[in-house]
Amino acid sequence: MKTLMLKATEHNPKWWIVDATDKVVGRLATEISTVLMGKHSPQYTPHMLSGDFVIVVNADKCKLTGSKWQKKVYDKYTGYAGGRKTATAEELHAKNPALVLEHAVWRMLPKNKLQKQMMRRLKVYAGGQHEHQAQQPQELKVNA
Repeated sequence: MKTLMLKATEHNPKWWIVDATDKVVGRLATEISTVLMGKHSPQYTPHMLSGDFVIVVNADKCKLTGSKWQKKVYDKYTGYAGGRKTATAEELHAKNPALVLEHAVWRMLPKNKLQKQMMRRLKVYAGGQHEHQAQQPQELKVNA
């Protein structure tokens, strides 16, 4: 049996839409990262961008379990002395609700040159409206 190696011209990415209402962030992020990498498809090729586009709506209504809203801390270091910035999940969610989900997906993607390209295929919106109706996205069933 011969292993299939997908060529860039053979891949036609699909568009998927996910409603994040009452979904747990981590469980939702695993499903999204799988689609962005292309592992949901039999034509998965690890060294190529073989994933699909994912649109997430209602990111402001997703949830964290336990007391993670207060205890989960996001760090950012500017590179300067005393330049460490920290924010809890609650503070980050209040500032920009989409960042919590984007951060979770970013850390679940492979740490290579394709990571940024995969993240560009993720479109996260805090509300229920999005601007990608022309792409005719299909509903992605998520068991989160």
